[in-house]
Amino acid sequence: MQSFRTEIENPVVERDIIELADKIAAFNNLQIDEEKFRSLRLARGVYGQRQAGVQMIRIKLPYGKVKSNQLRRISEVSDEYSRGRLHITTRQDIQIHYVDLNRTPELWAELERDDVTLREACGNVVRNVTASETAGIDVDEPFDVSPYADALYKFFLRNPICQEMGRKFKVSFSSTDEDTGLSYLHDLGFIAKIENGVRGFKVMVAGGLGSQPRHAETLYEFLSSDKIIPVMEGVLRVFDRYGERKSRAKARMKFLLKDIGLEAFRNLIEQEQNAIELKTVAIDADSYVASTPVSVETPKVEIKDQAAFDLWKSTNLIPQKQAGFVAIGIKVLLGDFYTDKARLLADLVDEYAAGEVRLTLRQNIVIPFVKEDLVPYFYQELEKLGFVEAGYNKAVDITACPGTDTCNLGIASSTGISVELEKVIAAEYPQYLKNEDLVIKISGCMNACGQHNMANIGFQGMTVRTPDKLVAPALQVLLGGGNLGNGNGAFADKVVKVPSRRGPEAMRRILNDFDENANGKQFVEYYKEKGEKYFYDFLQDLQDVSNLTQEDFIDWGEEEKYVKAIGIGECAGVVIDLIATLFLESDEKIDNAKEAYGNGVYSGAIYYAYQSLVNTAKAMLLAENKKTNTHASIIAQFDELFITTGKIELNTSFSELIYQINKNAPTKEFCSQYINDSKELLRKVRNFREVTNTFVESVI
Repeated sequence: MQSFRTEIENPVVERDIIELADKIAAFNNLQIDEEKFRSLRLARGVYGQRQAGVQMIRIKLPYGKVKSNQLRRISEVSDEYSRGRLHITTRQDIQIHYVDLNRTPELWAELERDDVTLREACGNVVRNVTASETAGIDVDEPFDVSPYADALYKFFLRNPICQEMGRKFKVSFSSTDEDTGLSYLHDLGFIAKIENGVRGFKVMVAGGLGSQPRHAETLYEFLSSDKIIPVMEGVLRVFDRYGERKSRAKARMKFLLKDIGLEAFRNLIEQEQNAIELKTVAIDADSYVASTPVSVETPKVEIKDQAAFDLWKSTNLIPQKQAGFVAIGIKVLLGDFYTDKARLLADLVDEYAAGEVRLTLRQNIVIPFVKEDLVPYFYQELEKLGFVEAGYNKAVDITACPGTDTCNLGIASSTGISVELEKVIAAEYPQYLKNEDLVIKISGCMNACGQHNMANIGFQGMTVRTPDKLVAPALQVLLGGGNLGNGNGAFADKVVKVPSRRGPEAMRRILNDFDENANGKQFVEYYKEKGEKYFYDFLQDLQDVSNLTQEDFIDWGEEEKYVKAIGIGECAGVVIDLIATLFLESDEKIDNAKEAYGNGVYSGAIYYAYQSLVNTAKAMLLAENKKTNTHASIIAQFDELFITTGKIELNTSFSELIYQINKNAPTKEFCSQYINDSKELLRKVRNFREVTNTFVESVI
């Protein structure tokens, strides 16, 4: 594991990887609390999976763009450290599974050879910044959003303001009003606009899925592009301070906005402006290096099945704004493909396209910049890879999360039922092969990684219990969701819950009714017209669990009887002094602040000092068995319990001390003073705790 120490040229990346290696060693030696170690490894893309003793690795690929050399590198890493399978996620990442924890630093170092990172792919951080897969080639886009997504991703990667938030934070960019980036279900969603010749975005805030989906609200109808980074910094600062931390179920931004309202939220963002160093950040879109298509002669091709080729062209070709080019959509079943095909695909786009592919929000692949006269050749070569299934982004193209295959939280199989439903559509409803208005999505649990509750037809993994208390896999059937464009969307209603084996029959009834009665309406419109009860009435008999057969207890894609198993985790098997650990973390944050100060990054240094102050106060509150749900509540309680009572002397209130952060510009002088304040508080708190503990011991 030593070689990467000298082979990584970027010292920041090298330090990240060495830190991960050191923390793994400390965890293995029972020196780190399991919860703290989980937080660190998640922010490095290392995620526990359902199978004990192995990890899922999430590879962060901003806005889904993957260069051919990066795809080859990912393939090599998957072959060496995993099992050669690549899984495309609904956030344009790639996941690999069954990785040994102790080998993850080496794996990361290998990826970084081609500028591929794991950093902040998981955890309570800014997750992968997603974007329309047609960004830069969309015939309707006012401009390419890729440079803006790229700039935002780079600005907030490793940024101290978003390293330890209460929950994850998701951002998307949409190229057009069609809103293919799904802004309405993100913490922040940006939709490209031009006003008076100025590039900018409509900004949506505080959307989300999960068990309680919430539609995002409009933060700005138009925000010029030089303001998107400062605004996002303000949003993150507010979320970090006021967002819930104790209850995971309430810790997303959507709940904060629901509690305080949009105007109060805007006011809090405004209060943070003093603390934000850069009031505008001009993004030089012209300096963004876009991929360039190659110029080659067209090879001779003989199409063996003209009908299949014509069908594929009608469903899998995407118009491109650059004259003479099209993009090709590859339908990837369940988002899973293998490294042998990935390498050949990388070679193909290198030699005949622009040396890149795009990963899509529906777990597919797009090849941009294919010359129109090369389409037959691409079909021929993709056919060899099994990549010419018709129906890209059509009804037959079902999105599904991994479910019980590998996920700790999976309740029922999402992949198994997805395969079965696609078979039913292909065999019984061939007309839907070209239908792009009907969207079907599946999640293995309520967390909605498969985005089931924004689909026209959605399925969520659940269980049902028979009268004699036997448990069988089940599917919640949700109807009526959909993307309405320009930041608007509808979330699906929960209509019925049926045993999983009856999922195909439920879909048949829905499609049959839609075919017979919709009269050309889109599904969202038709569902709204008919209402939930209409669909419940012709589906409700499928809920009956009094007559289940043995087959009903075996989930799709499985051979053994269903056993409900959720949240299989790891255990450190050791008790750690949590208070002492938090004090050590405060020390670390002060060291980080000093380093940032030395590098002239005053805004970052101030935020590290702020984190140290909060952390120190939190340690004392935990010692008193107090709740530490938000930073704001920690600050208020610390004042009440320790400052106003005179137990700890500060010559001011703790709130006055700590909230200097949003009352002062991030100057060198203020930064130095604020770091000293954090050091002094930690010293006083440690002294107080030492004296208190000594007194208790003497009494005992």
